[in-house]
Amino acid sequence: MAHTKQEQLYRARALKLFPWVCAHCGREFDGKKLNQLTVHHKDHNHHNNPPDGSNWELLCLYCHDNEHQRDQVASGSNESRSSGEPDHPFTPFSHLANLLKRNTTA
Repeated sequence: MAHTKQEQLYRARALKLFPWVCAHCGREFDGKKLNQLTVHHKDHNHHNNPPDGSNWELLCLYCHDNEHQRDQVASGSNESRSSGEPDHPFTPFSHLANLLKRNTTA
């Protein structure tokens, strides 16, 4: 994926400011897997890049995708998100039991 020069600059700054740990799941990263750690804009505004990093958090690829998916689901509803959280949190394994039952009965 191509990164703009601005993205490269704030990513480098974020990696200097914050520990190399996903802010959501707590997974630690080292030099070999550092590319799996992304900079997430808390307010979802990629132009809001204060020098102190107050609009950023480092998230692993999985938590970053989850965060944006939750935001998309919430913005698709007619209800406002006054608390900042969707009414129904994302639960990726909610239908797993049904899928497992279906596969074992075949």
